[in-house]
Amino acid sequence: MLRGRAEETARVDALLDAARRGTSGALVVRGEAGIGKTALLDHAAGRAGDLRVLRTTGVEAESELPYAGLSLLVGGLLDRVDDLPVRQADALKGALGLAEAEGGTFLIGLAVLNLLADAAPVLCLIDDAQWLDAASADALLFAARRLRAEGVVMTFAVRVPYAPDLPTTGLPELRLGGLADDAAHALVGELEPQVRERVVAEAQGNPLALRVLAEAGGGTTDGPAPVQNRIVRTFTDKIDALPESTRTLVLVAAADDTGEAATVLRAAERLGVGVSCLDPAEAAGLLRIEGDRLLFGHPLMRSAAYRGATASRRIAAHLVLAEVLDGDRRAWHLAAAATGPDEEVATELERTARRARERGGHAAVAAAYERAAALTPDRGDRERRTLAAARAAADAGQFERAERLVKQAGGTGEAAALRAVIADGLGRTEEAHALLFETAVDVTAEELPGLLRSATQAAWRANDFVTLDRIAACVPEGSDVHRLAMAAHATNRLDDGGIETLKDLLTRPPGEDAQDRLMYARLHLVIGDIEGAMRMAGSLERVCRAEGALGVLPAVQTILGRTLLVTGRHSDARATLADGLQIAHDTCQRLPHVELSATLAELAAIEGDEERCRALAAEAIERGLAPSAVHAAVALSLLDLGLGRYEAALDRMESVVSGSRPMGAIGHLPILVEAAARLGRRDRAEPAARLFTAWAGRTGQPWAEAIALRCRALLADDVDLLARAVQIRTYPFEQARTELLYGERLRRERRAGDARGHLRGAAETFERLGARPWAERARAELRATGETRLVRDHATDLADRLTPQELQSVRLAATGLSNREIAERLFVSPRTIGYHLYKAYPKLGVTTRTELATLFG
Repeated sequence: MLRGRAEETARVDALLDAARRGTSGALVVRGEAGIGKTALLDHAAGRAGDLRVLRTTGVEAESELPYAGLSLLVGGLLDRVDDLPVRQADALKGALGLAEAEGGTFLIGLAVLNLLADAAPVLCLIDDAQWLDAASADALLFAARRLRAEGVVMTFAVRVPYAPDLPTTGLPELRLGGLADDAAHALVGELEPQVRERVVAEAQGNPLALRVLAEAGGGTTDGPAPVQNRIVRTFTDKIDALPESTRTLVLVAAADDTGEAATVLRAAERLGVGVSCLDPAEAAGLLRIEGDRLLFGHPLMRSAAYRGATASRRIAAHLVLAEVLDGDRRAWHLAAAATGPDEEVATELERTARRARERGGHAAVAAAYERAAALTPDRGDRERRTLAAARAAADAGQFERAERLVKQAGGTGEAAALRAVIADGLGRTEEAHALLFETAVDVTAEELPGLLRSATQAAWRANDFVTLDRIAACVPEGSDVHRLAMAAHATNRLDDGGIETLKDLLTRPPGEDAQDRLMYARLHLVIGDIEGAMRMAGSLERVCRAEGALGVLPAVQTILGRTLLVTGRHSDARATLADGLQIAHDTCQRLPHVELSATLAELAAIEGDEERCRALAAEAIERGLAPSAVHAAVALSLLDLGLGRYEAALDRMESVVSGSRPMGAIGHLPILVEAAARLGRRDRAEPAARLFTAWAGRTGQPWAEAIALRCRALLADDVDLLARAVQIRTYPFEQARTELLYGERLRRERRAGDARGHLRGAAETFERLGARPWAERARAELRATGETRLVRDHATDLADRLTPQELQSVRLAATGLSNREIAERLFVSPRTIGYHLYKAYPKLGVTTRTELATLFG
């Protein structure tokens, strides 16, 4: 029983109990050094019972070795790796150095998730997680965020304050504070009253400090100092009191990054130190041997041993470790022992960087190249290695580090392109394209096309059409860069040339690059080709799922979800967008997360769910990021329109149009037109109606032309135009809005009999779509015609009975896929799929996949 930690231990016990019932969970325990994080993990291990316990501890010296922490955690499960799906097994083997294979971080994380699920029930304990290498941290955190119904518990202990912090956003946290005075007094034990009070006061509730200061007789310093410093000072004193040979052994253990007793002892022997020298360190509680592992009593003991040694002794320790190790560890120990430029060691580190790249550890690549550059005598090689370090840091999302490095990398075109990528990653979009374009004059002919293409894409994102014109003037007409610049510029022009440029571009096949295909899908939306956008986004989504390309998938799901929403498949839209939102959250992709939220806000607006709509739109509105800020403002305007707040809808839409390039909001201009018409302010609607009508005519899309006709009818107050608009079939929600407007107009003209059919059709469509405020308005109009038969409540659609996760699982199961195959596509474990199907079957009234195929085939 941990003193003073009843609530904390109860929370851990609840996670263990849930795991025994098949429910997974994760917990991040944060606190200062010595506050009891490790003790809480020990408590969990002691209560694990039938749960298999996997444990690892982050080591600062290993923080640059890709997948070092992961390897230690799952080393006991390697016999299960071949049971994983082939691509996941290959990716994990490559990460652990068991095979020459490469897999992305997310695919490796998915492999870890399924490996743990196969071994469940499992308790994973990761101590000192702040020291995990970045590749291990990414994989383990991805797995933790995807836990559902596997019977797995993952607990991370993180020391604070510590920078850079472990990015555990979205995982449940438990912050450990100091013990209460009664628990602190009990932990100190028998001391003189004055000494006890001094110890309790100085320790500030820190359990380790209480024990250490009590053992030291009540204090280690005459003045105020941080608790951690006092603890380290006590440990340093303990180490200094050891025989010299034992101090040498302790230092070698502190410099080692394997934790293997045999490795430390072999290295120490080269300094004339034998295994018997370990005894005094064990007696002092500094070191202990468990199995084949040599462990420190506390991580701060390692810090005290290493940092308290002189530089010459640390160098000697690293050199003997380099002699008994090979590969990456040998290179890093040689680098730690280097005191100046050394090309031989720099070359070793470059080889390490290349191996790390093959295993997908971008942060490790950056670290190895950066240290190699620092040890490189030749200026040209130094700049080359520094640029490679900067590129890897950017790939790892470490943009501040990348910016610092790229400034040291010279003035090549590649460096300029990288500076733009970094500026974009740091949110400085305008600076990004300016950097690219201005640097283009200084690069080689081979570098120029790629640089200008990057500049074009950056200028497009920044809405800088002046720069786009300048780029187009610099390249041959008809070239890839020229066509891209013209297409980008066309999104801000409503003349025939702009639309035709986009249509012409879309007749050419996109490249194999996922970003090119994503751009094509977006452009289909710009020209109103909803089905084309859906086909391209749907195809790209399948590719992303097959390849584990989670870095692109959420952006693809934004487009696919929007097309499903427009075409009236609201349940599928919700499932797609919710899944994309979860993936974006789990993979820390901020921009797609905001875009997906804004699109979900539009769905909430249609349904009249004001609280949810505002919550989903809030971040996009606050950050002002295009196009999500436009979509969020549109969602709020559509919400106001549905709830009869026409003035608010009109004001907001006018603000959107005036503050955005026309293409950014053009598809939503009918909201402005209808709000103005219902207020009798047709003068405020005319510019928007003309703009939308012109765009609709040039796209040639029947659905857009139908809505344009409706806008003209509202402006002209012309019932015949509304009648014509009703006859042109468009997408369900828009069709129902036209039917409602037409029915309202017929009723006002006392043509109740003619109005009823249109109002009933509108009400039924709105009911089916879950558009409650619109359905209520249609029913009210229907009652006003004298209709006595109420519109029957819409029978819940099969898809509406399911959660988004259940719907995705059911649709894939209906195609004949196994749980394992579905899990691969949805990036969860097979047990989670089984759980979703178990919940879905009773809701659908089925018991077999054959029945599912009948319902959803």
